[in-house]
Amino acid sequence: MKTITKILACAFLFLAISSCTDEPKNKDKPITEVKPSFKVKFDADSAYKFVKEQVDFGPRVPGTTPHGMTAVYLQNKLAEYCDTAFTQYGSATSYLGKNVNIKNIIGSINPEKTKRILLCAHWDTRPMADQDENDPTTPADGANDGASGVGVLIEVARQLKAQRPDAGVDIIFFDAEDMGDSRGAATSWCLGSQYWAKTPHKKNYVARFGILLDMVGPKDAVFAIESHSWQYAQPYVKKVWRTANDLGHGNHFVNYQGGQLIDDHLFINTIRGIPTLDIIHYDVINKSGFGEFWHKHSDNMNSIDKTTLNAVGETVFKVVMDL
Repeated sequence: MKTITKILACAFLFLAISSCTDEPKNKDKPITEVKPSFKVKFDADSAYKFVKEQVDFGPRVPGTTPHGMTAVYLQNKLAEYCDTAFTQYGSATSYLGKNVNIKNIIGSINPEKTKRILLCAHWDTRPMADQDENDPTTPADGANDGASGVGVLIEVARQLKAQRPDAGVDIIFFDAEDMGDSRGAATSWCLGSQYWAKTPHKKNYVARFGILLDMVGPKDAVFAIESHSWQYAQPYVKKVWRTANDLGHGNHFVNYQGGQLIDDHLFINTIRGIPTLDIIHYDVINKSGFGEFWHKHSDNMNSIDKTTLNAVGETVFKVVMDL
């Protein structure tokens, strides 16, 4: 991740999210089947372990040994908790003109269901910690930027195996997200998601909506409403933020609009046409708009907080189970 192209503060969002509903009110509601209750369950210790296990392989730069070892680990995890799991192989050209071999790792729950939700995160790390003043040429661990979202989704998958959702769920770990040119074209980023959006794992793949997790691990992280998410997936932004607030996580999921981000969800929206929102840490204090350890060597396990992982994981789990 990426760049912010603009930053806005929109007070109207509080009213929009608090007062709007997904469906119009109707006094004469039809009798509907009552869904069996479920327990919102998420183990932050388990999610933290999944983050650490990725980091322990080393920086996950495409084409390196740690990257290959992590790919095997991630497919095995999805195979353990999902009904199906496999790796989608592809290739792209980086902004430096080099070929990049892509490994998008995909797991599906209830693959026979037509009503589906897409959950995704990127799993690679940037080839260089270019925001680090002391060592900008070697890669960082990417504990927050990459591993945190993946760790949360592995734990969500583990919980969904125990409490089966009514909907189908597709979990995708996108590769080669963080290889872009900081001063270049948007399409230099998110190579794995661009490849998948053009050539999905199932022909004519559709989902009701998607949720992208990126940089969801810092202590006291704030998730503002990203502008492309609001543009393309407004009803689902409202759903997710309301769910988070209902669960008591309103201190993380704030009613504030952040900037437009170049992230995987942008290409899922514009190429695949699936309304997809981005849950991503927004830091108004830092010039970058991201956490203080963004693309620095301080992006290690010390940047990960279990309370934040829990807030995100519980929210995503409940959104899935409510479908």
